[in-house]
Amino acid sequence: MLLSILYGIGINAQENFDKSKIEKAMVKAMEWQEAHPIFALAPTDWTNGAYYVGVSRAHQATKNPIFLAALKTMGYRNDWKPLYRTYHADDVAISYTYLYANSTRRNLVDLAPTKEFLDIHLFETNPWKDGTDKHAEKKILWWWCDALFMAPPVIVEYAKQTGEQKYLDAMHTFYKQTYDLLYDEEEHLFARDTRFQWGVNEKDLKEENGKKIFWARGNGWVLGGLALILSDIPEDYKNRDFYVDLYKEMAARIKSLQQADGLWRTSLLSPESFDHGEVSASGFYTFALAWGINNGILEKAEYTPSVTKAWQALMSCQHENGMVGWVQDIGASPEPATKDSWQNYGTGAFLLAGSELLKLQ
Repeated sequence: MLLSILYGIGINAQENFDKSKIEKAMVKAMEWQEAHPIFALAPTDWTNGAYYVGVSRAHQATKNPIFLAALKTMGYRNDWKPLYRTYHADDVAISYTYLYANSTRRNLVDLAPTKEFLDIHLFETNPWKDGTDKHAEKKILWWWCDALFMAPPVIVEYAKQTGEQKYLDAMHTFYKQTYDLLYDEEEHLFARDTRFQWGVNEKDLKEENGKKIFWARGNGWVLGGLALILSDIPEDYKNRDFYVDLYKEMAARIKSLQQADGLWRTSLLSPESFDHGEVSASGFYTFALAWGINNGILEKAEYTPSVTKAWQALMSCQHENGMVGWVQDIGASPEPATKDSWQNYGTGAFLLAGSELLKLQ
């Protein structure tokens, strides 16, 4: 019986890591998502931004024109514009896709709206920057850890395409503010925002097991964002080592928190709170860890088993029609998911993971 089970697992693993099957799964996921559009505020919001980051990296990895067609169609429909809240990192996430499309053929994209957004966002004052907002947690520009996925990769890619280092330097200033505020040096994880810090609030928020609350997708935003940043930040940039060191430190911690089924739980230090895998966080982690292997930053022998196990688990969360389930809904803290819960950013995380699995040797 045991030999039969092991044989079955081996066959399943071989099927899941057949690169043609990986790409087929990615195409099915995108086609289903395109047929079921969803967004929180508008087609240019952060949910679509995260989804189309996945589509962009899928095209980069496969060169399959179906991915490029989807993101170009989206860009034309949106007139290549970000959303309207220039103080809010979320609203420029969609520009990552515009910049990627521009890299495939120069002058294809009108980058003027992205430049205008970034210039206001980075170089003009607002109540978050100057600390005058009435909400206690909103005292820096990027006051929540999700922001480290939304804006920094866009800024790095924009600086790469324009050659203007002032954007990198501004990005680093605001990134370091978020790091100093929210990074837990003991746990090597980010608090989602100041509500979840310990020792600074009137009462420490904690899980039933007494542990600190670290949201899986929140840390997925950060680790996935770091992989995107390091993909494009110049090798000789003066602050690059900060991002490499943070990436490696977080990667080791995230690897240690992977559960037996290959996925991560929505509350990283209290997996029993919602004892099932969650795909958006797990997809971002799988992408980021596989990226580290593929780029020689993480030890291949040490990390590959975690990545391949995670991809098998992610594949098991995809429905036959292409829909990617087990995605926690929009939120800001650990919550449950179900087999039938989905969001566009979950599909984006799935595509990101697949894009790096295709490159594994």
